[in-house]
Amino acid sequence: MQDKPTLEDTLTLMRDLRKRCEWDAAQNHESLRPYLIEEAHELDEAIRLADDRQMREELGDLLLQVLFHAVVAEQRGAFDIHDVAATLIGKMKARHPHLYSGAVRESWESIKAKTRTTIEEGLPARLPSLHRAHRLQDRAAGVGFDWPDVFGPAAKIEEELFEVREQLALQQTRKDSHSSPPHDEGHAALEGELGDLLFAVVNLCRKSGVHASLALDRANAKFARRFGAIELLVLERGLDARAVGLDGLDALWEEVKKRE
Repeated sequence: MQDKPTLEDTLTLMRDLRKRCEWDAAQNHESLRPYLIEEAHELDEAIRLADDRQMREELGDLLLQVLFHAVVAEQRGAFDIHDVAATLIGKMKARHPHLYSGAVRESWESIKAKTRTTIEEGLPARLPSLHRAHRLQDRAAGVGFDWPDVFGPAAKIEEELFEVREQLALQQTRKDSHSSPPHDEGHAALEGELGDLLFAVVNLCRKSGVHASLALDRANAKFARRFGAIELLVLERGLDARAVGLDGLDALWEEVKKRE
């Protein structure tokens, strides 16, 4: 029975490609950045679809990127894959001191807070906004700045929604009086209040054990599925979606919901 390939085999392959393939040999960390991001998104999509075959393939593609960067670093004398492994092992043991050093169990954010100088330290500048909000809240919670339960953030949402409604009323008053351009200080204030509302919703998600980006992905998929069903109904019944109007489309929406 033939032995299964090992991670060492994949590393050997990557080194060989760097020697004998012109394209692979020409790459560097900067040129590989788009591929790393693309492969991460493709793996994320496979996980979302719960497609094991695709997940296995995309994990391989992501592993290729890890190996590629490790070999590039090795060839320029910075570090190698074994250094990467050592760093990973050290980090995982540090994250679990109660398992590996006999220390008292402590959250990772509490441990990290001891070595961080600011709450944003180490967070990538291009991290998606929903994820960034979640991580900032996680870090604040790590030093005790957190609600004791889900009812705190739920009440905060109501408070922020009230402030949004106040801003909307002010905006409408300005529009009725034609007293200011559409993108003035009032617009910036509304944007700020809506941002506060979104941040509060992310906090409720986090406190409930739900990641806001995953919840929004699910909501996006549900909306696309239901609206796609509405479009089919409109087509099947020979209707004009614009002529149907909001009330008609809303009735179709309810029909689709009942079918589900």
